[in-house]
Amino acid sequence: MPVGFLFKHGDALFHFFHPRHGVFGPARFHDAHARLQPNRVGEDRRRRRADSDSLRELALRYVGRFATSRAKLLAYLQRKLQERGWAGEGPPLPEQLVDRLAELRYVDDRSFAVMKSASLARRGYGARRVAETLRADGIAATDREEADAHTDAETWTTADRFARRKRLGPYAPARPDPKQREKWIAAFLRAGHSYDTARRWTDASPGEPPERED
Repeated sequence: MPVGFLFKHGDALFHFFHPRHGVFGPARFHDAHARLQPNRVGEDRRRRRADSDSLRELALRYVGRFATSRAKLLAYLQRKLQERGWAGEGPPLPEQLVDRLAELRYVDDRSFAVMKSASLARRGYGARRVAETLRADGIAATDREEADAHTDAETWTTADRFARRKRLGPYAPARPDPKQREKWIAAFLRAGHSYDTARRWTDASPGEPPERED
């Protein structure tokens, strides 16, 4: 049957597309047509320029949905301003809005650092990887102190989690050959562990985790 063939049955108009797609009745034809139309609501929202009220709403919605840092929130607001433009009185002041939300404890870099470092530690990442992630999130050194202390205290535990997850060292079925040993050490280093930690866990015999170091 030719592509685009139309026929009417009662009050219903049917339209054949490609044979593999079958027959599109009125409802299906309408749905298919609607999917081809632009998202007018989304377009209108993107075209609407921001002002002080809408910028504050964006910020509150963002911190309500995501655990975030001051730097990440500021980057989000600046991106939205670039996308939408500004229609408020005077220049936009996203930095002041972020400062105000921090005063109200909607954003707390210290708490965010503790939460993020704990999340990474549960996945077996070491201190260097945690510190790099927190710096990328814009967390200042003074706000990382508690998180860093907790990470340092969990060095053995996080290495154990990583080795267990990757089935390395004491959790491997057998000792590695020299080339495999190098790969295991490299995996520990990429995960943010020190070389000494990587070597001790890689060289541990199957079933014999290394002893904790005080």
